[in-house]
Formats: sequence, structure tokens, C-alpha cells
Amino acid sequence: GFDDIGGQEVAKREFMEALDFVKDASHCRQLGIRPLKGILLYGPPGTGKTLLAKAAATYTNAAYLAASGSEFVEMYAGVGAKRVRSLFQRARELARQQAKKCAIIFIDEIEVLGGKRGRHTSHLEYDQTLNQLLVEMDGIKTDEEISILVVAATNRVDLVDDALLRPGRFDRLVSVELPDKAGRLHILKIHTRGKPLDAEVDLETVAKETFGFSGAHLESLVNEAAINAMRQRRDVIRMEDFLEAIDKVMMGEKLDRTPTKAEKERVAVHEVGHALISEITNPGYVARVTIVPRGRALGYVRQSPSADQYLYTRKELEDQIAVALGGAVAEEVVLGSRSTGASNDFQQAVKLAKRMIASGMSELGVVDMKEVPGVLLHRTVSSLIQQREAWVQRTIAAYRRKIEQVAAYLLQEESVDGTQFRSLVGLS
Repeated sequence: GFDDIGGQEVAKREFMEALDFVKDASHCRQLGIRPLKGILLYGPPGTGKTLLAKAAATYTNAAYLAASGSEFVEMYAGVGAKRVRSLFQRARELARQQAKKCAIIFIDEIEVLGGKRGRHTSHLEYDQTLNQLLVEMDGIKTDEEISILVVAATNRVDLVDDALLRPGRFDRLVSVELPDKAGRLHILKIHTRGKPLDAEVDLETVAKETFGFSGAHLESLVNEAAINAMRQRRDVIRMEDFLEAIDKVMMGEKLDRTPTKAEKERVAVHEVGHALISEITNPGYVARVTIVPRGRALGYVRQSPSADQYLYTRKELEDQIAVALGGAVAEEVVLGSRSTGASNDFQQAVKLAKRMIASGMSELGVVDMKEVPGVLLHRTVSSLIQQREAWVQRTIAAYRRKIEQVAAYLLQEESVDGTQFRSLVGLS
């Protein structure tokens, strides 16, 4: 039911209000309310759209039938339309068999079946299938013995045809977003129910350190923490298992890749450079610095923001550019040259600079990114990055001795947490 879905209070409230029309059909008829025909859930992957649809069936005591958009699209014209017709027939039959007054049809990936018409010029099968869905939704009558509600889900609402989104088809659009800190805590509590947690496990800290995680990520996180405890032959899941699992879900499994001694030294200097600039621009942000290779990264710095953030000022974006440059500049200052390890950092810096330009925070003022000539865009991006690079260069040079000391410590220990790092560089 809805109680088992965490972190989506707004979406749940909006969704349940829409479902109350289905639940209390007689009262709605009395007031002359036209029942809803469709509800579209949209948002990033893994946020619980399918779970919400299943919970809706329980909440309204309806028959539940699920399908995916890709099931309807075939090479042969007419097949998809026929499948749409049979889906609505099957839903009515299922409700009759279960002696229920309502059926919920859940269509996942609706953008495949209901994509904007005219995009697929090769054949009209897509359009025909969508037209059939429009006809079926128009054919849902208020006085039928079995009422049908279509619940659809998509990650790309911008691709869905406008004819589907109009009132009278999908009457409600419910946004199912990534959970905030309180939502993540709720989800973690749901997934750790019945699991043997050590007394020192602090789920609040785990929730704080998982900004940007979806419900699916958090479920995977709890599972990975339990697997880690099993690997260590323990009966309880400890806090260290959760911290290890955060790294694994974010970056991938530890690799057996063994970099050479010189590479390891370079990675250590690089990561300490990132962490130092991060700590100077945002005191207390660094949660962990490690040179253990995972996924595609040879090392990384994990930051733990004090609160979820959705808006950024010019200074904050400039600081993020500085953090991205910290690794390469540290390599240059301490080891005399840069390496290819910084290519991802530079991509990140360029992305941030473009975000600043798009937000009207550059010397170009308020602009439409599509109208800015390529040469001018390139020049402005370079100028924004160079301004920050000069400051990073001076800062890294001032802390050179400290960087060398922390890098040497990292080469021995492989990982260091935020508190240790702050005391080692003298910023605590």
C-alpha cells in the first residue's frame, strides 16, 4: 500500500486525492463530477512510479493490469492498435472475474506508445497505436458497470503527444521527483525494517550523504550494506557497511586494477587537490577521500552537503569549477605535469561554466544559449575557467607541503575520512 512508499509525500497526496474520485464514485456522480480517465506519473527513473500504481490498485480495491509501452509497437501495422483494444477488454474481464467495480491499467514507458506523432516518418504504426489509445480513453464512459482508470508512467514527459495530455484523457499529471533528505530517511527506514542493524548505525547520516539518490538507489544501498556484512561473516550490519555501500552504489565495485607506484602517487596528489579546494570553498563538505579504484575512477572525493540544494549562486558555481580544477592543478604544482586523469574534471568545469552563462552570470549578460555563436561561447567558457584556475593555482601552491604530506598518508592508508583530512591539512 501507500504506507510502504517513502519519500513521495507530495506525489502520494496528489495521487490519492485523484483516486478518491474513483473510490467514492457515487458521491462524485451526485456532485456531477466527471470521473478521471487517466493519471500520468512522470519523473526520473527509480523514484517509485510503478509502486505508486500498484498501491493505487490496493487503495481503490481495483483489478490491476500492467503493460509496457514497448509491448505495443511492432513492425507490422495494426498489431499495436489491436493490442491496445485487447488490453482494455482484458482489464474489464479481469475486474468481472474478481467481482470488482474498477480496473486500473498501468502503462509504463508511455512515451514509446504515445510519442509525439509525425516523428516516425518510416511507417505509421506508432501513430495508429497512439490513435487507438486515444479512442479507447475517449470511450471510457462514466456510467459503465466497470470503471477504468489508466495510470501511465514516463521519464520523458516532453516526448508524450499533446493529444494524450489534454484534460479528458490524462486529467492529472503527478510529478514523482527524487526524494529529499527526510524522504530518503523514510525510504531507508522502510528498507531496513526487519534487518539486524548495529546500535551505532545512524540512518540520518546515511540519508544526508545520499543526495541525488532515488528510491531504487537506496534499496540497492541497503542490500549492498547487508551483502558487505555477510562477506565479513557478521550477524549485524554496521555503519561502515553503509558507508562502503554508498561508495559502491555511486562508483561501482572495487577493482583489482593495480596502478603502478607512480600512478598511485599521482592519483593521491590529484584527489587531495580536489579535497583541499572543496574544504576551503565549503568547510566541512568533504566526507571521504580515497585512492581505491572503483568503476571507472582510480580515486575520488565524496562530499556530504549539510542540506539538499536545488539553487546555486554565481559564487557557488565558481567554487564548484575551482573544485573540478583542483586535481589537475595539484598534479602540476606537486609533480610538475598534468595527466589524462583530469579529462572528466574539465568536462565538469565546462558544463558548470555553460550553466553560469545560461543563467546570465557571465559577462555576456542574459542570453539565449542557442543564439550565442560557438566561438563566443568557447571564449566566455575559457575566460570563466581561467579566472578560477588562477586562484586555484595560488591556493595549491600555498598548501603544497600539506598536500604532499596528506598524499603520503593516503598512499599508506588508501582512504581517509573528512574529519581526519581536515586535521591533516590544518583546516579543522
